[in-house]
Amino acid sequence: MYKIAYFPGCSLGSTAKEYGTSTELICKDLGIELVKIPDWVCCGATTAHITSELMAAALPAMSLLQAEKQTLPICSPCSACFSRLKLADIALKKDAQLRMDVAEVIGEEYKGTVEVLHLWQVIQKYGNLRTKEPKKELKGLRVASYYGCLLTRPPEVCPDERTEDPQFLDNMVNSLGGESVRWNYKTECCGAAFSLTKTDIVHRLSGEILKDAKESGADCIMVACPLCHSNLDARQAEMKLDFSIPILYFTQLIGLGLGYGYAELGLRKHFVQAKGLLRSKGL
Repeated sequence: MYKIAYFPGCSLGSTAKEYGTSTELICKDLGIELVKIPDWVCCGATTAHITSELMAAALPAMSLLQAEKQTLPICSPCSACFSRLKLADIALKKDAQLRMDVAEVIGEEYKGTVEVLHLWQVIQKYGNLRTKEPKKELKGLRVASYYGCLLTRPPEVCPDERTEDPQFLDNMVNSLGGESVRWNYKTECCGAAFSLTKTDIVHRLSGEILKDAKESGADCIMVACPLCHSNLDARQAEMKLDFSIPILYFTQLIGLGLGYGYAELGLRKHFVQAKGLLRSKGL
């Protein structure tokens, strides 16, 4: 059993509860023990780093420090949380003055000994997905793997990956027996937090993503970020498209391959239901 400090972030217990549920289910199945960080706090998400450099480093540092005390790597399933944790870790290692300022704010110094990973990296490196026999193959399911802005950008967060044309989620789909489609919008922005303030921008950007996935022959889109899921799923009906396409978390697709059911994986919570599609594929 591989142990890792688990940073769920704000969304996985609320608006993206199904992401949290499916994460816990598959990790247990794959031999990954998620050790929840005691008293974790919000990472600052999309606002702290444009407000205050000190706040943007101090908020993630509080959780990084807890993982450091447990001598464990830290992971988050949320791309925004992962990005903030990783970038704070990088900044604190490079900038001695920032490290001292943050220590004064949070009361202790973060030494920079924690490995920061996204959940997909944990599964790829330490899960037994490649060797585990799937209970259900995703045969016939054509999936558009959507990485969004933050999984591989800036390049410092994933230095070993192809920044503009990443493949790890595509490879995950193929390993489960599905078909990863080639498409053009896999790393384009969905509009992110403009969902609340400039909805028209989200409609335009997310609409283009949905159209390209559909035109490329995808049956569904797979995501690794609650905000991306919200924009592509919850806002989809507002875009007045002449089609609909289900949006699934990558943990839910893995869960389907491992034999978990529709309700267990929280698929009922989505605005665009995937039941008809999955039934037609024998899933």
